[in-house]
Amino acid sequence: MQKKKIQEAMKHVYFQKMTKAGYQEITDAITHLQAQRPAKIEQLKAARALGDLSENTEYSTAKRELRHLESRLRYLNKQLQYSEIITPADAKQVDLGTTVTLRFDDDNDVVTYQIVGKQEADLAKQKVSFDSPLGRAIMHQPAGTTVTVQAPQSSYQVTIIEISLG
Repeated sequence: MQKKKIQEAMKHVYFQKMTKAGYQEITDAITHLQAQRPAKIEQLKAARALGDLSENTEYSTAKRELRHLESRLRYLNKQLQYSEIITPADAKQVDLGTTVTLRFDDDNDVVTYQIVGKQEADLAKQKVSFDSPLGRAIMHQPAGTTVTVQAPQSSYQVTIIEISLG
C-alpha cells in the first residue's frame, strides 16, 4: 500500500530537464566537492584543537566552510535526483539539446545558441534556457519559422535559420 502511494506521488514530481552535458557538469562538481571534504574536516579538527571555541575564529571559519560545502553537495545531489536528461530525437524542430542559429529581425544579427535546461543557461557560453522568453518562443518550431519573443521590456522577432543536433 505504501509503495503505491509513493509511486503515485512520484508521478507528480517536477523533474528538472537538462542535457547530458549539464548532468555531467553537476556530477563533476559533486566529485570536486567530495574531494575537498576531507581537507575541510581536517581544518576543523586542527582549529578545534587550538582551545577555547568561543573566541576561536579559525574554528568558526572552518565550521562555516564545511557547512557551506555540505550544503552545496546536498543541493547538487538533489539536482541530479530530480533531473530528467533530454536527448533530442532529430533536428527538424527546436528542442532541448539542439543548437539553433537565429536571425534577430530588427538588426539582422545572426547568433547561434544551444538550448539547455534552466540550471545550464549561460549567455556567455551561448547557452539559452528552454524556459527563457526566447527559448519558449522557439521551442518545437521548425527552421524557417519567424516567431515573436515576448520579453519583459518589449517584444521582438527572430527567424530560425538552422537547427542541428549538439
